[in-house]
Amino acid sequence: MDAVTVPTTTLTGGVEMPRLGLGTWTMSDADAASAVPQAARLGYRMIDTAALYRNETGVGEGIRRSDVPREEFFVISKLRGRDHGYDAALKAFDGTLARLGLDYLDLYLIHWPMPRRGLYVETWRAFDRLRADGRVRAIGVSNFTPAHIDRITAEVGTPPAVNQIQLNPRIGQRASRAYAEDHGIAVQSWQPLNIDGGLLDEPVVRDLAVRHGRTPAQIVLRWHLELGLVPLPKSLKPERLASNIDVFGFRLAPEEVEALSGLDGTAEPDDPETTEID
Repeated sequence: MDAVTVPTTTLTGGVEMPRLGLGTWTMSDADAASAVPQAARLGYRMIDTAALYRNETGVGEGIRRSDVPREEFFVISKLRGRDHGYDAALKAFDGTLARLGLDYLDLYLIHWPMPRRGLYVETWRAFDRLRADGRVRAIGVSNFTPAHIDRITAEVGTPPAVNQIQLNPRIGQRASRAYAEDHGIAVQSWQPLNIDGGLLDEPVVRDLAVRHGRTPAQIVLRWHLELGLVPLPKSLKPERLASNIDVFGFRLAPEEVEALSGLDGTAEPDDPETTEID
């Protein structure tokens, strides 16, 4: 298969971000070092990792093994919970860059708000400094509610460019999506295929797959794209990596998108108010 050219969306501040990327949650360093160059050959340019994933070293190695120049990649990482706070966040960012072997990040996210710790505003101040210093091209958050975003924007003065949230047809996140659209925030979808939850076996998904001559996963990924979302599917299998990126040659009709959206509420998201992930 020829490499796919993934379209981009423009973040606040003018940074161009691909509309689909490779997730690496649960990959080991060795897995990531192997998967990233395979994905790059297929056209993937956005790679999503996190300090919590413990595979930043492998992601960086995979980028260097690929035939794609660094500047063509859009690399994302995330700050883990134990590193909340102004000075701690700055130090943690240095560690992330060192493990990746990179000079800068394209996007850096606060992984979870953990409001009970009361440090996410100070953490956001550190992120704003990293952006101002040119060490990261764009900054954002992950698993933040509209109330969390309102607070950091009001107290720091810089809104996030991205909110990465748990999102798929079963977990529609309608309020967060509407808020993001109103505030010019791009929404990335983690767990976009809800594979462990059986989403791909839902009759509506399978029926649409037959109708379009596509796989169930391609139908769900196309749902994300039709709604203006940026999915981050993960796979180590070459055939699935190829299938997951081959979703730009067909469209879903509005009524088909709505049929998939009818699954909303059939799974429960993690709660950003109470989730504590160190």
